[in-house]
Amino acid sequence: MLNNKMLGSMLIVAGTTIGAGMLALPIASAGLGFSTSLILIIATWLLMTYTALLMLEVHQFANKEATLNTLAKQILGKKGQYIANFSMVFLFYALCAAYIAGGGAQLQEKLSAATGMNIAPQVGSVVLALIVATIVALGTSTVDKLNRVLFTIKIIVLASLFFVLTPYVHGQHLLNMPMEQGLILSAIPVIFTSFGFHGSIPSIVKYVGLDIKTLRRVMIAGASLPLVIYIFWQLLSQGVMDQEALAQSEGLPGFVTAISNIAHSSQVHTFVTVFADLALATSFLGVSLGLFDFFADAFKQQGSGRDRVKTALITFTPPLGFALFYPQGFIVALGYAAIALVVLAVFLPVAMVWQQRKNQNAGYQVQGGNLGLICAGLCGVLIISAQGLQMFGLIPALG
Repeated sequence: MLNNKMLGSMLIVAGTTIGAGMLALPIASAGLGFSTSLILIIATWLLMTYTALLMLEVHQFANKEATLNTLAKQILGKKGQYIANFSMVFLFYALCAAYIAGGGAQLQEKLSAATGMNIAPQVGSVVLALIVATIVALGTSTVDKLNRVLFTIKIIVLASLFFVLTPYVHGQHLLNMPMEQGLILSAIPVIFTSFGFHGSIPSIVKYVGLDIKTLRRVMIAGASLPLVIYIFWQLLSQGVMDQEALAQSEGLPGFVTAISNIAHSSQVHTFVTVFADLALATSFLGVSLGLFDFFADAFKQQGSGRDRVKTALITFTPPLGFALFYPQGFIVALGYAAIALVVLAVFLPVAMVWQQRKNQNAGYQVQGGNLGLICAGLCGVLIISAQGLQMFGLIPALG
């Protein structure tokens, strides 16, 4: 039973990480060249895996049902709790609204094609939100089972895409160096957000239990699977197209059209479309599950059917409303997602572990000591600085 939950939890971590944003990676890193983007991807994986293990160090002395809200209050006090709550709610509401808006539009197109009726875009968003809310309200076990199916299909689609594109990879394209040094800084926040899964850690701890050895395997394996997939994806996308053509791609549609033309295959477009749908679904499930459990803890819900409905309404109604009436506002908010994620996934784990180690000597400790904590904190500062420099136009914008 535990091994079954361990596998499911690994896939929840991987599924939350490998979202639709993966498709933007080739465009965001186009000006870097393969070797430079590979270094950044591996460095980011190391950082995010390290801070995920820090979260386990924090969880070991708390109740297995504790979320970031409870942990921050216990260790950092009220101020830490307020910072944790704001970063969690801001980031996850923004992500959920973006998923509802984007996924709703995709669902609306499919419903219109299937029924032959001109269905309004808002209908797709409402239907998607209701479906995901129902699944999440049923519990982590239900999310786990559905995520396994979706993730398996996603891997099959990716493997098919790799099979189709591999013959068109040219080694010389992979030897390119950065077109402009500032692009390295610009790419850091994009690559960083591609490894964001920390909001779902409390849900996984609650699901698996406080077995640190098992949880450690879940975090390392769950984060390593996206790493391998991202490396292969970069190898294909940057190997199929030359650097200038990739950098000049007009967003994701232009990139998909370009590689479809190179491969002389309409299947590429189908594979990418299906992958985007599945990536959005698995990431949306992971993000909303973390937010659902966060609110259940914050509002002291007991887990009855009525309480779960209330929590689902709190979780999904605000992002649905913003996705329907102010979609552009949340698209802008997503530009600040890297900053909120740094607070959530780097600064808070580092601060809580630093404080906890002063008071607790026994138990599991992540290797690296205080030097590791300082290095992680400095990486967080670098990511926020890179995002700020890009927002103020001091380094090149990506896309």
